[in-house]
Amino acid sequence: MRTILKWLLRILLAFVLAAVAVGIWKREEITRLLAVNSLFAEEKIVTNFSHMNGAFLTTPVARGETPVTPLPDGPDATLPEDIGTWIDDRTVTSLLVLKNGEVVHESYHQGTGTDDRRISWSMAKSFLSVLLGIVLEEGAIDSLDDPVTKYAPLLKDSAYVGATLRNVLQMTSGVKFDEDYLDYNSDINRMGRVLALGGTMDGFAAGLKERDAEPGERWHYVSIDTHVLGMIIRGATGRDIPSLLSEKVIAPLGLEQPPYYITDGEGVAFVLGGLNMTTRDYARFGLMVEQGGTLDGRRIVSEDWLAESTTPSAPTEPGAIGYGYQWWIPTGAEPGISLARGIYGQYIYIDRARDVVIVTTAADRQFREDGVHDANIAMFRAIAEGL
Repeated sequence: MRTILKWLLRILLAFVLAAVAVGIWKREEITRLLAVNSLFAEEKIVTNFSHMNGAFLTTPVARGETPVTPLPDGPDATLPEDIGTWIDDRTVTSLLVLKNGEVVHESYHQGTGTDDRRISWSMAKSFLSVLLGIVLEEGAIDSLDDPVTKYAPLLKDSAYVGATLRNVLQMTSGVKFDEDYLDYNSDINRMGRVLALGGTMDGFAAGLKERDAEPGERWHYVSIDTHVLGMIIRGATGRDIPSLLSEKVIAPLGLEQPPYYITDGEGVAFVLGGLNMTTRDYARFGLMVEQGGTLDGRRIVSEDWLAESTTPSAPTEPGAIGYGYQWWIPTGAEPGISLARGIYGQYIYIDRARDVVIVTTAADRQFREDGVHDANIAMFRAIAEGL
């Protein structure tokens, strides 16, 4: 009996030691997975959104040598009376308003500050749209009507066969992709776990085999389309996105701080939502777009590309919000109004007619509830019209 007990104890000890060894070996992956699983927890979400490098692999985006583009102070704006309630209800962490290129309001909330590099979420898509326009204009891409697989051959056996660059720009690829953030087993959450565990995003995209529509047939917002745009740019130029974005967009903007991207295990940037910047630097990007592609006298992207990108061209439902090339156009918006939009209340709202740019970052866990987005747009309109 004692002999059997000794062997059982030895076996148990061996299992414990093996578990400890695996825990040490996979410590970083386990830590990242735990961080991802609590990323949106109410008590952690604000801090997490300003420290995404604590949960994911990251890579820097060089700011370049351009002097910091000034954002001079202007006269203090008179904001809508209910702005305080809106800030609290939407867990807004920063609000910055530019009028004629001057800062007329800047405030930080929930214990955050000016130096926080905040997660963009899907605002990053609009940065990639600008980069693709530059690459197209420089001739590395022949046409928006080229097939995706011309530049991203890894997708030759995927659901992207037959889709064009224009299709993925407009979110009309037809690829079946479940973007329910509240469903643990949805495609978007499976993708998050791929990132956390150091997997490959290219492989994830290539593994999507099903469609729920033919390319170009209907609009369906699927974030993986933006990753495919990144694959196209990389295939067309032979460059990684962080260095190319740095050279073509970030360096000319004259930012205060170098941004960083979340990456997968192969160092590929999470271009659909992994860009992290300060609020003031998001504002510089917005100001460049509001000024037709220039900033401080430097031409970054053509005005024609911005006009085409921010025109509602995707086949969204009649009366619904419009969508262009990775840009949103609010329902019934006046000409010149467009926005980059993140899922948890991140916005760059651009009103070219009024020379207004509004940037918000937030940690709004109720952002997907009915009416929240419309209420946010109404607030931005009220701010712009009151200046």
